[in-house]
Amino acid sequence: MGGMSSLPLADFWTPPEPSKQTELLPPNIAAWFTHRGWTPHAHQLAMLEAAARGQNALLVAPTGGGKTLAGFLPSLVDLAERPRPGLHTLYISPLKALAVDIQRNLETPIAELRLPIRAETRTGDTPQAKRERQRKTPPHILMTTPESLALMLSNTDAGDIFAGCKTIIIDELHAIAGTKRGDLLSLGMARLRRLTPRARAVGLSATVADPPRLAAYLSKSGQPSPKDVMIIRGRDGAQPAVETLATRERMPWAGHMAVHAMEEVYERIRAVKTCIVFVNTRAQAELCFQGLWRFNTENLPIGIHHGSLEIEQRRKVEAAMARGELRAVVATSSLDLGIDWGSVDLVVQVGAPKGASRLIQRIGRANHRLDEPSRALLVPGNRFEYLECRAAADAVAEKSFDNDPVVAGGLDVLAQHILGMACSGPFTADALFADVTSAAPYAALARRDFDDAVRFVSTGGYALGNYERFRRLKLDEATGEYTLASPHALRQYRMNIGTIVEATMLKVRLGRRVLGEVEEYFANGLVVGDTFIFAGRLLKFVGLHDTEVMATDGGTGDPKVPAYAGGRLPLTTHLAERVRDMLANPAAWTDMPRDVREWLELQRCASVMPDPHGLLVESFPRGDRQYTVAYCFEGRNAHQTLGMLLTRRMERMGLRPLGFVATDYVLGIWSLNPVSKADIAPLFDEDMLGDDLEAWMEDSSLLKRTFRNVAVIAGLIERNHPGEKRKSGRQVTFSSDLIYEVLKRHEPDHILLRATRADAARGLTDVRRVADLLQRAKGRITLKVLERVSPLAVPVLLEIGRESVWGEARDHLLAEAEEELVREATDWGDGFARESGY
Repeated sequence: MGGMSSLPLADFWTPPEPSKQTELLPPNIAAWFTHRGWTPHAHQLAMLEAAARGQNALLVAPTGGGKTLAGFLPSLVDLAERPRPGLHTLYISPLKALAVDIQRNLETPIAELRLPIRAETRTGDTPQAKRERQRKTPPHILMTTPESLALMLSNTDAGDIFAGCKTIIIDELHAIAGTKRGDLLSLGMARLRRLTPRARAVGLSATVADPPRLAAYLSKSGQPSPKDVMIIRGRDGAQPAVETLATRERMPWAGHMAVHAMEEVYERIRAVKTCIVFVNTRAQAELCFQGLWRFNTENLPIGIHHGSLEIEQRRKVEAAMARGELRAVVATSSLDLGIDWGSVDLVVQVGAPKGASRLIQRIGRANHRLDEPSRALLVPGNRFEYLECRAAADAVAEKSFDNDPVVAGGLDVLAQHILGMACSGPFTADALFADVTSAAPYAALARRDFDDAVRFVSTGGYALGNYERFRRLKLDEATGEYTLASPHALRQYRMNIGTIVEATMLKVRLGRRVLGEVEEYFANGLVVGDTFIFAGRLLKFVGLHDTEVMATDGGTGDPKVPAYAGGRLPLTTHLAERVRDMLANPAAWTDMPRDVREWLELQRCASVMPDPHGLLVESFPRGDRQYTVAYCFEGRNAHQTLGMLLTRRMERMGLRPLGFVATDYVLGIWSLNPVSKADIAPLFDEDMLGDDLEAWMEDSSLLKRTFRNVAVIAGLIERNHPGEKRKSGRQVTFSSDLIYEVLKRHEPDHILLRATRADAARGLTDVRRVADLLQRAKGRITLKVLERVSPLAVPVLLEIGRESVWGEARDHLLAEAEEELVREATDWGDGFARESGY
């Protein structure tokens, strides 16, 4: 049954009567549904009705509801009834693999209906000869990605190719909105609306909290308008069956890899036909894969899939899964989206999911059948993760989703787009500004920011204006039109397009075979003879040759595991609130594993539970140090920022902080002097987000690191240059650091510095969530001064040495044994345990 969003649309669309269904579906396509044993879903018919009205449409439906077919159905109907040459439908996917998969799946109805339709893909993997043929004779349906779309729009013949396009479909819109790739896509959509003003925009999305926010990406104005975008909700599927694993072994106090649970995960794999084991990072994928094979005495076919593996290996795994040849695959977010493996019986999430919407997306990989429940197993790596898994499972049961804040479009992406538009032909500032502000992320863009972006692309700005290399546009004063300053700018744009700025990667070579890539910094830390785990194998490092890591099989000693920058996602605000509420409600603990219940009950005995609407801070001594533990639950990035700011304040207050460690749940600081009750309010005062924040960001390397990415996206730093080798990470850093210092000294309000501060505030620093925490805690901070570590503080103290940030007095710090910490914390509850039977 179709439904509507929270906008006043309740009567905007109602399911058609059977006679109307006949009108919407031509006889041959209706017969095809019957032959397949299918009945069209109401939302599929709604998409046909939206097309008949010539209206933009957003379809929000759970996985397995036939979203993709619903998106293409109007195009198939139109091309069947009114065949014509040229591009009819443009399909945009966030993943190349998904575009290929959709093209393959679409061939089935095209062939079975004997439709004269040509459907092809155009991605970074498409051969040049095929690209040229597509420009001369475009297919009826073209599947592409945001980056390839930007490239096509930069061609001088873009108007000829897209002029006849009638439908633009954006798949998995929820996964790309609010990201820089989403910014790039929205600007591409704005350009397409200029080239083909009568084309309909169609969005396909998993269930989200705020459909109108996504609908704005499809609107001609960049604003959510019921008259402009028809929002259609597919009916809910069967309720997923989600279980949180209570392992036979005791739940670990800390750690994220869930090694203790691998035998039980393997047992679940044995019990089903096909399983996807999702993890949160590529390093975790390697360790989990190795852990499963330690128990795989039956040699079940278990594969591994993540973004750093060679594309050939990834395609082999995908094809084997599609054919039903694998019992399980261990995967990162590389398999989160879209690819249709209807035979998957079970999804396992190892480690906390970090967000309810993300978990629902992953659960949807199982079954892909609307009326059958997807089955999922959550495997927490530690006790706090158990709470998060339970909170996420409850959110799924209640259909409660994360609601991400609206983010303004990136100015660096805007600069890239401006250069791309100049590649396709002359433009005036007024006309391009009108186009850009019709894109949802840029609807509120100030004209000053736009003009500064054009000035930057033209000259580099005031501080860089004397350098010829930064002059990429020239202005014809007579016509007011901007054009490319040189052919070099065209080559520069096409070789450096995109918004994904990855660390420099080196290929891992085993004999003649390339296994994939690791980051340059990891390779630089290897010594000949070191062992490391990659691509599911134990490898021995032989040496570096040019841009390749040479390796052989085998090796001895403890292996290293490649880690990748940006691999961890922080806990979402929505899930954090649920965890805080769970901690404050003992009734929610009753069916938790015994060791988790015991942990929480001991905390009540030793201290208090965190207030969901305030902030609990504990202070206690250990050895010659004083510990301050704040139970913030705002995510790792926000806690890192708060830790930096608090330690600066503690230094000024004479508390002599030594260092801190941040997890998704807790911030732990150690110092030589204790925090007193009089210190608490000034320490957590909201004014720290003023001068203290500015001073810290200026002093730290954070802004330089962020500027590096902004400069690459905006085209200031070229990673790739015609006729030259790709720049190494060290070369890019050297160039960007020099330019950063020049701009900071001579043009502190340069548009790229503004973009850098905005990125830092909402990215690694997560200032918004720090501000939310300080506002929530104002006047509601509870300080508990304890004699020793509390049970709830044990996990964060065990993280010291793993991920701590050190102060100047590092020599004062000693490694702590888990047994000693746990013994000290559980001493609080000896009497309680005897009385309660724990």
